Amino acid sequence: MKIGVITNGLSNDFEEACRIMCETGVRYAEIQHHNGIRIEYNPIEEAYKIRDIAAKYNIIPVCVTTHAFVGIPVSAIEVGDPKYEEQMGLLKNGIRVAKILNVPLVRSMCFSKQIVTFGSHGAENWMTGGNKAWSKLLELYKPIIELAEQEEIDLVVENGANGMISSTVLFRKLYEDTGKSPRLKFLWDPANALCYGEKPTPEVYESIRDICAHIHIKDMTVDPVKSTVDIRNIGRGDMAPYLQDLAQVLRKDDYQGCVSLENIYQPEGKDYVDGYRLDIVELKKIFGDEIA
Repeated sequence: MKIGVITNGLSNDFEEACRIMCETGVRYAEIQHHNGIRIEYNPIEEAYKIRDIAAKYNIIPVCVTTHAFVGIPVSAIEVGDPKYEEQMGLLKNGIRVAKILNVPLVRSMCFSKQIVTFGSHGAENWMTGGNKAWSKLLELYKPIIELAEQEEIDLVVENGANGMISSTVLFRKLYEDTGKSPRLKFLWDPANALCYGEKPTPEVYESIRDICAHIHIKDMTVDPVKSTVDIRNIGRGDMAPYLQDLAQVLRKDDYQGCVSLENIYQPEGKDYVDGYRLDIVELKKIFGDEIA
C-alpha cells in the first residue's frame, strides 16, 4: 500500500507542500486545493504547473479531490437545473485536471446528510420525509456516474460526516442501487463513519474491499450526544483500537490503493504542519512505508 497526504494540509502552495513531503519521505499527493482555492476552481492551465512541480520533486499525484456536490440537500437540487449544472461543470474540470496529471481517481461528494433516511411503521411519515431522499440521491447520481464512464475515469465517493453516504453500508447500497458501475469506487474515511457508530474493523473492510480505491486516515474523539469532535494525534483518539488491525488486513489483502493522511490536526499552540510532522510518523509506523 502507498502512504500519501492531502497537500493543502501542508500548504496551499503546491510547491511548498511538495518540499515538506520530500523532507518527510512521502511521495503520493492527493490534491484538494491549489493556489489557496479548491482544485476544481483553478484555470485548467494550472494543472500543467502542478504536473511540472510534481515531476520536479518526484511526487506522484494519486487523486484529484474535488468538492463537487458537497453540502447540497438532495431536496434542493434537480438534475439539469443551474445549480446541478454548475456542480457538474466543477466535476468536469476536476476530471480534466486528473487527465493532465495522469491521475486515476477523482472525488465527488455525496450531497448533505439527511440524518434519518429510511423509516418504517410510521417513521416514514413523521421522521424521514416519506423515504424520498434515497431515491432522489440515486436520480442525482446516475448522470454523475455516466460522466465518469464516458470520461473513463474512476469516480471515488467519500463517506462524509455530513453527507448522505455516511458509512460503508450506505456506499455499498449506492453502488448496488445505481447498477454496480465499475467506474464507481469508494473513498473510505473510517473516522467519519465513527461519527455514526460504524467501527473500522477488518470485517467492515472486507465488506467493501472490492470497491475501495482510496482511504483517508485521521484520528479524533467524537461525542455524538454533545455533537462535538476533537482531532487528535493518530493513535490517540477513537480510531486507536482499530488502526493496527486495519493495517494488518490491508497488508494481508495486498491493498494497492493509497492510505492518505487527512492532515487536520493542529497541536495546542502550533500549526497544521506541526501536526503533520507528528501524524506522518505515526501513520508510517502503523501502515508502513509506501511501495514505489
